[in-house]
Amino acid sequence: MKKKIIFALLLFAGFTFVLSGCGKSSSVKPTTAEKPTAPKLRIYDIMACDVYVDFDASYSDEKIKKEQHKFLISFAPYTKGVFVPDLIERITAYGPDGYKVDFAIKQEHNSINKNGYIYDERFGTYWYMVNLNTGFMKEGEYKIEVVLKNGDVLSKSRFQRSEPSKKLVAAYVKSRQKIYNSYSPSNGKKLKAGTPLKNIKVSWSPLSKLAGQDAYYIFRLSEGSKSRDFNTQKLVWWDNVFAQKFYGNKNAGLNRGEVVITNELKPKTGYVHFTEITDSNSMGDTNICIFQPHQVFITP
Repeated sequence: MKKKIIFALLLFAGFTFVLSGCGKSSSVKPTTAEKPTAPKLRIYDIMACDVYVDFDASYSDEKIKKEQHKFLISFAPYTKGVFVPDLIERITAYGPDGYKVDFAIKQEHNSINKNGYIYDERFGTYWYMVNLNTGFMKEGEYKIEVVLKNGDVLSKSRFQRSEPSKKLVAAYVKSRQKIYNSYSPSNGKKLKAGTPLKNIKVSWSPLSKLAGQDAYYIFRLSEGSKSRDFNTQKLVWWDNVFAQKFYGNKNAGLNRGEVVITNELKPKTGYVHFTEITDSNSMGDTNICIFQPHQVFITP
């Protein structure tokens, strides 16, 4: 039971970004001066997958390339109070035909550098991610290797398949505008006076209805009035299908067409959200992540 609790905390902390390099990094982190006992790090899981980025142009100052890919690694166990980057010598991702990518060990990941660590102060956990805008991955086996300063070497591999990626992206592109238009509340909408600030429902038409394509949906919400305001480090609420699957719901997020935001929101506040579409609700089995455009609603 303790192990399940630890892994569940890691899932909530480690995937707050399964995104993509969106948002700002948290500046609050443990200091090396505290010198708590270092945990024996283990790899919980990895991602090495395609990313189709459909954010609008206002999200970034530079032109967004839609076909990208990313590497992500999350660590177990719970590491609160320990500055994990001090424990790591290097992290390197390897792929077919000599492909190699190094992670930035002491650099905080953000939407500009797109490479480094994320510290979740709520749970005291770390994970690393690097986003690359050089197109989709070549099909094949990918490995992430971690060399610790104590001499330990950790690694985990997965096989990236191209067909699920092509199939899901094709279905999304064909139905993109229909999905966007189906969102309720619609983008920019101010909710009616008297609307309760708790249990607000957001709904959309999934690809299963529009294109006969099964997929998983992950909804994330933060404060903001435009796409650039979205901050993965400070999510107000998100539909954590990874944790839901961990606790036994094997179909968590499958063909989901609505969420109910159980947190009570602030009055007269803008909230920006986006829904990620994937081919799996387990990060190690994911071949493709589709980031839909951000949308905004305003509370009364």
